[in-house]
Amino acid sequence: MREVDFTLSAGPTTASARTLAALGSPITYHYDPAFLEAFRRTERKVASIFRTSGSVVLMQGEAILGLEAGARSLVRPGDKVLNLVSGVFGKGMGMWLRHFGADLHEIEVLYDDVVDPDDVERFLAANPDTAMVAVVHCETPSGTATDVESIGRIASSRGVLTLVDCVSTVGGMDLRADEWGLDVCVLGPQKCLGGPPGMSLVSVSERAWETIEANPHAPRSSFLSLLDWRTTWFGEGRFPFTPSVAEVHGVEAACDQVLEEGLDASIARHAAAAGACRAGVAAMGLRIWPKSEAIAASCVTSIALPDGLDHDRVRAHARERYGVMLSGGQGAGNLVRIGHMGPTASGLYPVVGLLALGRTLLDMGVHVDVGAGVDASLAAIASRAALA
Repeated sequence: MREVDFTLSAGPTTASARTLAALGSPITYHYDPAFLEAFRRTERKVASIFRTSGSVVLMQGEAILGLEAGARSLVRPGDKVLNLVSGVFGKGMGMWLRHFGADLHEIEVLYDDVVDPDDVERFLAANPDTAMVAVVHCETPSGTATDVESIGRIASSRGVLTLVDCVSTVGGMDLRADEWGLDVCVLGPQKCLGGPPGMSLVSVSERAWETIEANPHAPRSSFLSLLDWRTTWFGEGRFPFTPSVAEVHGVEAACDQVLEEGLDASIARHAAAAGACRAGVAAMGLRIWPKSEAIAASCVTSIALPDGLDHDRVRAHARERYGVMLSGGQGAGNLVRIGHMGPTASGLYPVVGLLALGRTLLDMGVHVDVGAGVDASLAAIASRAALA
């Protein structure tokens, strides 16, 4: 099997040389004063990226750990919980919540659409005893982005907690934990930060801590426990378990690069890369998976495949013949995805993804105008460069 030349997946994404170098830093004792300071610095930097003055927990485990920890910590059996389902990750959260004993209610839409905040407001008005709303910021398989700002403000105004899966968005799409009234947010560093995939970065509001501490069912003395971090690390300066020294250094380096660029600039860069990709998709004669550009995410472009094509076969062909790794739909539908995350949300990466997909479809007998797609994408990139 040939080596991949370009990883344009929906994460883990390509890491910069600076991040890779940080991951190769010496492995030190985790209570070495230099590492303790690095850990605290990284917490502060992650908080800046979340735009929060609240607590940040750096959990050792891919972001699924942080999502399960947040859900288990907040939910008590019998709690009325509203889960918003617009894709496979929202659906999976509902399965968890039901298993944890929640009185689960869901607003579900087709996986090319997003939940309307007005529907959330109507549900909460009719169900004032709702304890929590769970929402996915970007359903990465579908390439759709939900209006978390409006939903967060609606829930907060009614005293309802929010659990936000923003695993793929922070650093590449706007998210303001404090300003939007969000309570527990979970980020994966391997997405728009361009960092390593082995950590969960979790922001926790003070209101959420109060709920977690009052919940006898919240995990304690457990790898899933947020409370253990609050008690031992925040309270006593001891880690609840040994953190991965290397990955902390990698996450710090990834955060440094986003903060040095400027968070707003990073968000604009991701939006521009996605816009260039979508322009090329349309000019090529294909269509994006989301029902409208208004709900298309900036971190990934999901592209509907013509009938009769299998997404696994398309991706395998693009990888083996053209050296480009794309992502599939993970059950969202017959689609492929071009990621715009971290380092790949820049330069000619969108063009590379379009070329690989376009040539693959031609090889499979599907007529697409690859040249028009490339021209449209390059024009969008040039237009942004002229404004810079």
